Amino acid sequence: MSADELVDVVDEAGVTVGVVTRGEMRARRLPHRCVYILVFDRSGRLFVHLRTATKDVYPSHWDVAVGGVLAAGETFDVGAMRELQEELGVTTPMEAVAPFRFEDERTVVHAVIYRAAHDGPFHLQAEEVVRGEFVTRDELHERARHERFCPDGLAALAEHDRLRRTA
Repeated sequence: MSADELVDVVDEAGVTVGVVTRGEMRARRLPHRCVYILVFDRSGRLFVHLRTATKDVYPSHWDVAVGGVLAAGETFDVGAMRELQEELGVTTPMEAVAPFRFEDERTVVHAVIYRAAHDGPFHLQAEEVVRGEFVTRDELHERARHERFCPDGLAALAEHDRLRRTA
């Protein structure tokens, strides 16, 4: 998504209250909609990927979720399918896990967390993904202590795990 593409601005309840360019949304840190897709293989390992240095938020960070900002008017389900196809080059059924809200000094998002199962191979989108691999939870926790991971993705994974424990 380029800086000129349009995105919805949302209020505290996630209701669309306006439309701006992605560049303006980032510059003004406006709340917007996005999706987080956690991709697991058959053995339960999670796909993680290294974001390119040109990403507009969390560049050169590892991420546990595929996904991103929704286009203006795009539904969460359509956006999730588009993001999975764009970033990994695959389509596969997904389960919507839960709504999710995240805020830090860089971004404010109203999102939906999805869970998908796919063993690869993937065709990674070179503009957004440097490389990726499946990791166990233990490997992820060890790497997160020493490497930069997107805080929103880690928070989405924590919420996913919390909900699965209580289900």
